Amino acid sequence: MKKIKTALISVSDKKNLKPLLNVLRKNKVKIISSGGTYKEIKRLKFKCLEVSDFTNSPEILEGRVKTLHPKVHAGILNKRDNKSHIKDLKKNNFENIDLVIVNFYPFEETLKKTKNHNKIIENIDVGGPTMVRSAAKNYKDVTVITSSNQYEELIDEIENNKGSTTLEFRKKLSRIAFTETAYYDSVISNYFNQITNTIFPTKKIIHSNLIEMLRYGENPHQKSAVYSTNSAMNIKQIHGKQLSYNNYNDIFAALNISKSFSKDLGTVIVKHANPCGVSIKKNHLESYKSALACDPISAFGGIVSFNFKVSKNLSLELNKLFLEVIIANGFNNEALKILKRKKNLRLIDASNYSFQGNLRFVSSNEEILVQSEDNNEFKSENFKIVSKKKPNKQQMKNLLFAFNVCRYVKSNAIVLASKETTTGIGSGQPSRLDSCQIAIDKMKKFTNKNIDLVAASDAFFPFVDGVEKLVQSGVTAIIQPSGSIRDKEIINFANQTDTILVFSKTRHFRH
Repeated sequence: MKKIKTALISVSDKKNLKPLLNVLRKNKVKIISSGGTYKEIKRLKFKCLEVSDFTNSPEILEGRVKTLHPKVHAGILNKRDNKSHIKDLKKNNFENIDLVIVNFYPFEETLKKTKNHNKIIENIDVGGPTMVRSAAKNYKDVTVITSSNQYEELIDEIENNKGSTTLEFRKKLSRIAFTETAYYDSVISNYFNQITNTIFPTKKIIHSNLIEMLRYGENPHQKSAVYSTNSAMNIKQIHGKQLSYNNYNDIFAALNISKSFSKDLGTVIVKHANPCGVSIKKNHLESYKSALACDPISAFGGIVSFNFKVSKNLSLELNKLFLEVIIANGFNNEALKILKRKKNLRLIDASNYSFQGNLRFVSSNEEILVQSEDNNEFKSENFKIVSKKKPNKQQMKNLLFAFNVCRYVKSNAIVLASKETTTGIGSGQPSRLDSCQIAIDKMKKFTNKNIDLVAASDAFFPFVDGVEKLVQSGVTAIIQPSGSIRDKEIINFANQTDTILVFSKTRHFRH
């Protein structure tokens, strides 16, 4: 047990102080404070000694230096059972500080409110994290609090132990405190990487907040959780049972595709992180029906994502199929009433979802692969028509639609499309030829639409056989990246079969 006799309080978040101050006064704890916190404590009518009076040193540099003083840090850092430390304190007339309550300047919140670099810099806290680190290091003797959310627990600890705290309690708070300073510094570090356009620094620091502990991982024997680099996720669950690891994985895959389409367009059905049906027809109900028709068997038990608001008519159609999750840019009231009849169906509002970061992470053991996201907008200069036959405006739209979907399909990827709707998708095969066959088989089984049929490949065809298979199935136009040593053979075959062929300058593997 360690008795709390003196507390130093310096907080940016000044809410909920009164109940804590009542307990400190009840236990005759001396309070030291600074700046706005000192004024707030006095306003609440509690006794308090200002830091400048405690140190006999005034705040300087417009408040940049106030707690950075030997009397403050010696009072926190000294080992209470170390004779040399006790001697130094007596020699300098310093005293112990047993409780440090600090939360930092709101740097992360400032980033959301302004792009003014000078304002951002002034919201980098120096004294606060320094005191927290000192207290956390000396947890054997000092209690450290870094959030107003911890006040209630501290009050209970003090009340239950007659003004003291236990070693176990202090050690736990120390762990939280070092996590808090590390998180705070990582946000600052990433800000400087951003403004200096440093994408891959020598040391990469990733900060994130725990959003939810999940029931289990991909399988019941695995543990899992979801974190976000924001304080909250920009998707909101509004109905249904708890989301699982696999649900989240599918949700992110679906959102990547649906948010790549223009506003108010796009239906994406996903199963095991792969799209099994996509459509951008303007009529929302037709868009869903067309996406579903691509592969209704795979869609069973899948996830559907709409880049628009769900209406009553659409919800009635959705209720005909077993789905795990429905994502949309909101649901009207009638649609919600209908969809909520299924208790376990998860409904996700993604109205506020946007791509904040531009990096993709994959980890294995203690190694992390990092790359920029493959989400660049397609532009005409990225493509070259290499066949004699040229696509008309609608054919080019279909080709670009298919190619866009293709970059979100596990490689090797082949996407067949007609009228800006997928008609067959072949994914995740070691052989590109096998992916072609799967896409064709899906089309023949479910839609059998080979009118104005186009095909997209995420990488070049190494041989003519894949292109030949597609043309034989009714494909009239193909889009693929260039780069094969047999590109000329592919072009010659396209010309011989009167097939439109468009080359992309970029490849789009997704492993």
